[in-house]
Amino acid sequence: MERPHLSEVPRPVTADAEAMLRWLYQQHGPPLLRYCGRLLGGDRHRAEDVVQETMLRAWRNAGMLAESGGSLRPWLFTVAKRLVIDLRRRQAVRPHEVQGFPDDPALAVDNLDRTLSAVEVTRALATLSPTHRQIIHEIYYRGRTAAEAAVCLGIPAGTARRRAHYALRALRMALARRGLAQAS
Repeated sequence: MERPHLSEVPRPVTADAEAMLRWLYQQHGPPLLRYCGRLLGGDRHRAEDVVQETMLRAWRNAGMLAESGGSLRPWLFTVAKRLVIDLRRRQAVRPHEVQGFPDDPALAVDNLDRTLSAVEVTRALATLSPTHRQIIHEIYYRGRTAAEAAVCLGIPAGTARRRAHYALRALRMALARRGLAQAS
């Protein structure tokens, strides 16, 4: 396939910057994106950034490129390759960020709050009636729907939904008495 020259761009396009960029993307964007993707190890986002910067530089140098009369694609690929090289150089001189060391006790995940909350929730559940504890256990601990919980408990689905509503209200009030939730 014969590669288009910048001189082949229709005259109205060269006058309109937006139309010129659209033409550049149509003619050269997909192969340039594939090329940059290969150079960047499949990182599509960075490849798109390099293609965008390459097109911007082509637009800025449109006058010089039109005067040269040569094929535009080699110029675009050369600019893209140099941008990728510059990107790699910047990454090489910048130190890698470290998130911390897993053995550092200061960075260890503090599960104390979660454990204390679990203890308080268990205590609050103990204050509920057995029917309320059962429905909460089926729905929230076993992950069942109200209809599935109703089948397991041998009660009508409407009763299960009603019990779940009142059980949650009672649990919220028990947690509020312990200072863990707002009473509503």
